[in-house]
Amino acid sequence: MHVKPSLIIILGPTGVGKTSTALEIIEPLDGEIISADSMQVYRRMNIGTAKPTPEEQARVRHNLIDVVDPDQEFNAAMFKDLADRVIHNLYRKGKPIFVVGGTGLYIRALIQGLFPGAEGDETIRQALRKEAESMGATALYTRLERIDPVAAKRIHHNDMYRIVRALEVFEVTGRRLSELHRSHNFGQERYHTLKIGLTVERGVLYQRIDRRVDQMIESGLLREVKDLLNDGYLPNLKPMRSIGYRHMCEYCEGKLSWNEAVRTFKRDTRHYAKRQLTWFRRDHDILWFEPRQIDEIRMQIDKFLSVRKKE
Repeated sequence: MHVKPSLIIILGPTGVGKTSTALEIIEPLDGEIISADSMQVYRRMNIGTAKPTPEEQARVRHNLIDVVDPDQEFNAAMFKDLADRVIHNLYRKGKPIFVVGGTGLYIRALIQGLFPGAEGDETIRQALRKEAESMGATALYTRLERIDPVAAKRIHHNDMYRIVRALEVFEVTGRRLSELHRSHNFGQERYHTLKIGLTVERGVLYQRIDRRVDQMIESGLLREVKDLLNDGYLPNLKPMRSIGYRHMCEYCEGKLSWNEAVRTFKRDTRHYAKRQLTWFRRDHDILWFEPRQIDEIRMQIDKFLSVRKKE
């Protein structure tokens, strides 16, 4: 890559206010957004993913939203490839490019690439999934703890997708996932970047999350999930196992009472936000602001863009 386009990345935990803050900042600059959200790529999954509304998308163009159907494959490598194309198109047009989202793996893949040796093996993957169905997630997680304790610490014991992925990498390469990450070291950045992190006090964030869950339910999340199920999208699909959708599916299947579904939906969203913050805090290049600090954020962006223009 001879020329490195410049990216402004606005990131943070779920519920912190990334979309509203980004719109306020980006609209006057006539920039465009590349969504770095692993759930907003799915069509028909709007409420539970907190997808920007049509009105919000009319204010600022969003890219990489509504890319695939819920039963289609999507991953960090696909995100990187699609985002690269959008970035170079916007760069040619001279538009400010903003990456907005909370999926840390997607952001890292875009900026630093994916480590070598990450190729998968569908046969191994399917065998691991069948094993999980017959023996339960705990058995696979226990194996991961034995094989790669460092990776296991970073993966939630119910996150079957990432557990299977870590075990699959070990089976294919003979090396631990944590070792591959470390050896790759995610060194040289593929783009010039300014990373803006949004944060609020933990108690305030959790209150916002609880309120947003209530709003999702009031907006018809259960109906959205029922429509997906009625149209043949199975509850074991990866996006249907995500936070919110999983809880509504389990309510529909009679596995959870309504109150328990809502309670665990809120709890698991709070836990997810905590894991996002842990991930992002490891990156010391992120400049942290509260969403209300719009003027301070704008100053950083103006300075970044002016420096890049001079180069």
